[in-house]
Parts: sequence; C-alpha cells; structure tokens
Amino acid sequence: MQERMTRVEMKIAFMEDTVETLNALVAEQQKIIDGLLLKIERLESKISDLAEIAPGLSIPNKKPPHY
Repeated sequence: MQERMTRVEMKIAFMEDTVETLNALVAEQQKIIDGLLLKIERLESKISDLAEIAPGLSIPNKKPPHY
C-alpha cells in the first residue's frame, strides 16, 4: 500500500511540475502575442497614414502566386 501511495505522490508531483511549466510557457506566448498585436496596430496606422498622403497610390491587395 505504501509503495502505491508513493507512486501516486510521484505522479502528482510530476503533473504539478508539468502544469507549472505549461503555465509559464502560455504566459510567455501571451506576451509575444500582445507584442505582435501592437505591431500590427502600428503597421495598420502607418498604412492608413500613407494612404492619406498619397491617395492616388493604390496598395495592391493580391495574394502571392503560390496561393
């Protein structure tokens, strides 16, 4: 019985460690996503500004040939 309890405790400890590792990874990925979203907003703003400066200039919205 004691051996079985020890195995269960070891499995729980391993799972807790895994959850902590995954939680840290998700938090890191969320920071990266937040940064990328901010960059997208800035790029959209710059594109909008450029469109106002040169209204006759059309920005092509074509898919690359490999699509």
